[in-house]
Amino acid sequence: MIDYKLHIPGPVDVSPQAYEAMSTRVMGHRSPDFVELYQSCQPQLQELFQTQDPVFLSTSSAWGVMEGAVRNLCAKKTLCCMCGAFSDKWLDVALRCGKEADGLEAEWGHHIDPQILDSKLATGEYDLVTLVHNETSCGMMNPLEDIMKVLAKYPDVISVIDTVSSFSVVPIPKDLWGIDVILTGSQKALALPPGLALLTVSERAFARAEKIDGRGYYFDFIEFLKNHEKGMTPSTPAIPQIHGLKYTLDKIFEEGVEARHNRHAKLNDMVHDWVEQKGFTLLPEKAFASKALTCVSNNLEMDVAGFVKALKNEKKLAIDGGYGKIKGKTFRISNMGNETEDTMTHLLQSMDEILPRFLPN
Repeated sequence: MIDYKLHIPGPVDVSPQAYEAMSTRVMGHRSPDFVELYQSCQPQLQELFQTQDPVFLSTSSAWGVMEGAVRNLCAKKTLCCMCGAFSDKWLDVALRCGKEADGLEAEWGHHIDPQILDSKLATGEYDLVTLVHNETSCGMMNPLEDIMKVLAKYPDVISVIDTVSSFSVVPIPKDLWGIDVILTGSQKALALPPGLALLTVSERAFARAEKIDGRGYYFDFIEFLKNHEKGMTPSTPAIPQIHGLKYTLDKIFEEGVEARHNRHAKLNDMVHDWVEQKGFTLLPEKAFASKALTCVSNNLEMDVAGFVKALKNEKKLAIDGGYGKIKGKTFRISNMGNETEDTMTHLLQSMDEILPRFLPN
């Protein structure tokens, strides 16, 4: 029995009301009832993505559509912007798909430099760029607007942006910035269980996909579009997840999108203030720190594993003890989803109560 609350970077805590929405009776996925449900989500999704393009729902993790994007859109060579565990992995995925691909690497916690990206694209080698907007592993948010200004100089290069842990946390105007593909997942700021990916695709990305062989079926963008036009998905969807999504969308617009962004920023500032007060430092530069979570450097040489375990066992609160090669050297605290000033205050006070035991004497 799970008796603790999640403040890890994902999955995040799911509300009882969202679970209740997901218990709605299942209908046939080719029925008029499903078409009504699917289509009812579209206006809100398009407003959240800030796009006129269709928004597709994929029963998969975001990695499914990340791989699908490479299969659909790379005709020549992919440039994978790498600055953390998940963006690093995208290069491996592209190569496993049989595509030519290179990495543009930055140290974990450092952002992708638009000028260096510009120099790479100026070679003319690449027709696809992948970027993780908010690198969850190290709590760093890339300067997406500046990066898109660089990509605007290269009309033959398609952009694929992972917003898994930034979607609905900060504004990401897809059409205004000229982003071709944005993808995200249900288990981060949308505060739903894992298993649903959302993506929106530009007209020029569809035009590219139509010319690509070997797109497969499950993540074929053209297949998504054909079914979308009928208010359906290419294959059997996770209908309970979509009921949960509709509930969540209604809650987001009840709160107000701008208010939601402001709430995430305020809660994130609360965590940053705690970090500074305790003498810790952020892993990324503050100017590029995520608004969805905080990655804290263990500069005080705390027993991170012991601290995380005690917080979970004694306070029934779960944070993350670091990811991949920076496990133990960092710890991560999420403020995304349904969190409030009260819930974050409770977390930070609970951390205060046990912290001294795990700092060096």
